[in-house]
Order: sequence, then C-alpha cells, then structure tokens
Amino acid sequence: MLARDSLLAGILRNPQKLGGLSLSQWDILIPQARRAGLVARLAWLAEAQGLSVSGRPGEYLEGARIVANRQNQAVRFEVDRIQAAFEGSDIPVVLLKGAAYVMSELPCSLGRTFSDIDLLVPAAHLATAEKILNFHGWAGGHHTPYDHRYYRKWMHEIPPLQHIRRMTVIDLHHAILPLTARIKSQPELLFAKAIALDGYPNLYVLAPTDMLLHSATHLFTEGEYNHSLRDLADLDALLRLFPARESGFWAELEERAAELNLTRPLYYALRYCNAILDTPVPAGPWKTWGPALPAFMDAMFGRALAPQHASCADTWSEMGRWLLYVRGHWLRMPLHLLIPHLFYKAFLAERNEEASKKENGA
Repeated sequence: MLARDSLLAGILRNPQKLGGLSLSQWDILIPQARRAGLVARLAWLAEAQGLSVSGRPGEYLEGARIVANRQNQAVRFEVDRIQAAFEGSDIPVVLLKGAAYVMSELPCSLGRTFSDIDLLVPAAHLATAEKILNFHGWAGGHHTPYDHRYYRKWMHEIPPLQHIRRMTVIDLHHAILPLTARIKSQPELLFAKAIALDGYPNLYVLAPTDMLLHSATHLFTEGEYNHSLRDLADLDALLRLFPARESGFWAELEERAAELNLTRPLYYALRYCNAILDTPVPAGPWKTWGPALPAFMDAMFGRALAPQHASCADTWSEMGRWLLYVRGHWLRMPLHLLIPHLFYKAFLAERNEEASKKENGA
C-alpha cells in the first residue's frame, strides 16, 4: 500500500474524519498510529477539531496524550540540565529536531514522543562538550571498539550518551551528515544563522530554513523508516507554519538548500509532503532537483513512508524499505568502507557486542 492510501495518512489530511470512524476503523487506525509514533498526535488533532472520541479509542488516545505531555515536560527538564552543564563555557549548543520543536513551541511538538535529545556543537568543541556531559552524568554505554571507531572516524556524531541516574539519552552531533557522506554540507553555516533560545545563554535552535532542511535531510538520507510518517507530518507542519509566518520564506528556503548542498532532500520533502499529506507547495526551482527516475523513487518512498503495519503492507513494501536502507548506507559511506561495514554488521556485530558486554561486566 502507498502511504497516501493508509487510513492514518487520510486522517492527517482531514482530522475531522476522526469524529465518524467505526470501531473496526479504529482497530486499524490505532495500530497504524502506534507503529508510526503518532497516537498522541491523533489525540491532539481530535482536541484541536473539537471532537470527543468516546469508548476504548478515546481512552487509548487520552493515555497516549498524557504520556506525550509527560515526555514534553521531561524534555524541558533535560534542556534545563543541559544549559546548567554548559553554563560558563563558550560552546554554542544547538538543539535539533524534537527538542528544538518543544523549546520553540512549534505545533509539531504537540503529541510528539521522544527517545533521545539531539545536540549539535562545533567540531572544534566536540571533545570538550563530551567531557562536560560526562562530568554531569551522561556517559557512553557498552559499545564495541568497532562501534567507537565507526562513530568517531566516519560519522557525524559520537556514540549515544545516557545519564547514569535519569537514563535519558543524548545524541551529540558535530555535523548533520556523516563525514563520509556523498552529500557534503558545511555545519559552520548552520551555526552562523542559529537563533539563541530565550533564557538559555548557551542554547540555540536552527533558523527556520535550516530546521526544515535538517529534518528533510534526516528523513530522506538515513535509511531507517520506523517513524517516517511522523517525520513527514513534522515537515508538513513546518511547511505550513513558516511560510505563513515569514514573507519570502519559499525563495529563502530554496536558496539556502542550494547553499547547503541539500537540494535533493528538500526535493523529496516537498514532493512527498504534497503527495501524501496535501501540503501546499508552490512551483519553483525545486522541481528540477529530482532524480533521473522519479517514478522508481515514488514506488519506494510511497511504501517506506507508510506506517510499518500489516494493514499497509503489499508485495513490494519490504523490498522498497530494504532498497532504501541500502541507499541510505550508500549515501553515508563510499563502497570501500560500506562493504566491510555491512559484512561486519551482518556476521560479526552480535558476537562482538556480547564479548564487549562480558568484558564490561554487563
């Protein structure tokens, strides 16, 4: 099934339909939303439409909304702790994705759930930033020597850091794309336009154009699509908000995409937001930034962006996601690094992880 045809995508396009669903439709919608990470978003959409969902579906949505609100509060608490950690340092710390949405009070933060907090610091300050976080309780987990080498030599982030008491996770980045990626971007340009976060001297969020471009880049280059419809819904919300708030936004967005060498991710974001969620997107230069075989990419992304639930699967769903997984790795690493890496992950990773846990007494 293509993502547009899923019940969940139809509800995201027209939330008023939440008021007229049968129990059998709820039995399809809630599992789809759970797999996509959008159950709490449905609760917020129903509330925004003035709809009252009764019975078990209403109870389920309310429970998800409560969990999302608690996570939202937890993110704010962790951001306070991050500011306290960097107080007095000269390191600019940029909040990315979900944490940035929450602290900027953007609509896409409503009903959003979190697994970690993403931070971006200049590469020159990466080692110091890691030491600061270590000192304040965020420590590396049980990673194999291979994993450490993989992250620190080739990737755009260090291994995840988990707080020793609160168990919250920080992903500390020094770029938005791996060092080995085929797409080359310049993170220093992001810091140049970053916006200071009120009341947090060390903390920033990306400029609106850059926030949108980063979200598009993450979704369309990573190769993992577990919560892809949620991420597409985030993009939809940003694409509706920013142009309404800032005149000239579309021209600035296209210009910035060219400057950051992120035209292809933006092309996919605009194409599939419009195709799946009816996001209003004007004509412009972006339409010339597509691949040589757009129909082939449509077939793959059309399936990968659907909820990963049996009700959305067809003959080609698994194949489409697998091809995009391979594409994601191909975009991240040249072949002479990619082939040994995939071999390691397929045949050696599990054995080495077990050995590492034993050595660390886990």
